[in-house]
Amino acid sequence: MPEVVKIGFIGCGGNARGHMKRLLEIPDAQLVGVCDVVDELARQAAGETGAEPYTDHRRMLDRGDLDAVYISIPVFAHGQPEFDVIERGLPFLVEKPVALDMATAREIERRVQERGIMTAVGYQLRYGGTVDLARDLLAGKRIGLAAGRYWCNSGAGDPSRWLRQMAKSGGQLVEQATHTIDMMRFLAGEISEVYCASASQVLTEIDCPDFSAVTLKFENGAVGSLTTSWAFAQGWGNTNVVDVLYDDAGLNWTHGKLTVFRDGKSEELTRPGPNIDTVFVEAVKTGDGSAIRSPYSEGLLSFAASVAMNQSAREGRPVKVSEVG
Repeated sequence: MPEVVKIGFIGCGGNARGHMKRLLEIPDAQLVGVCDVVDELARQAAGETGAEPYTDHRRMLDRGDLDAVYISIPVFAHGQPEFDVIERGLPFLVEKPVALDMATAREIERRVQERGIMTAVGYQLRYGGTVDLARDLLAGKRIGLAAGRYWCNSGAGDPSRWLRQMAKSGGQLVEQATHTIDMMRFLAGEISEVYCASASQVLTEIDCPDFSAVTLKFENGAVGSLTTSWAFAQGWGNTNVVDVLYDDAGLNWTHGKLTVFRDGKSEELTRPGPNIDTVFVEAVKTGDGSAIRSPYSEGLLSFAASVAMNQSAREGRPVKVSEVG
């Protein structure tokens, strides 16, 4: 096993820079290659990390000294980069969502399983200490309802940007609210069926819906809801919020705080937790991936729920998550 995990990056945009910054603080990690199709981004990242810049990810993968790869690329670009990493047998962490279509995601998953490759998907919220507290509280409880919301204004701006094009991003339910969907799965259980209504009311210059309301059914019998907005210009305090009602009590979960309601009282709880980059580096270093909370198989299930929601909105009917194409 490597004493220092040598890492390459495919994609040097905003999310990648956050991972790079954290990795630079990990003594057992070393960034040796950074790649982006935009040469300027690759060179900027190289200047910040001391890694070698590339514009062709295959050239970077062929350097021969990589222990792991991060893939942080736009939604529509997933597929070939993952296939090339898998072909070389390298562990990888891929940013969410895992693909733009189910066929690509399932083929990546098939090849990962065939090669037995260690993976992680960038659902970093799973690693927060408040998640552990919430899961401990919910263990063995009968969950009745889970309600999530993701309200922000990131759909505004240049309508030509890929994020605001349905054919390139999958819209807010796929690209962004996937974090909330994933956390609802992680806390409340597997989602079995969705019924989604979407609307374009404010950001009419883009072709992605700017509001969605989803009714959920869970495999454990619970019901739920998810509301999203790309046109809520009042800060980020209403993103990735999940309420869960269980037995005769309830909890409100956010990344930084857990509020529990029981016995007529409320209690706020916090707890520090690991970050996804530390966990991934340690897993690669030791060869033990048991601490990874978001392997590719989990990312695929959260993506499938998002795809089912979009399909439901298009077709105006409930859609079972297991049946999405």
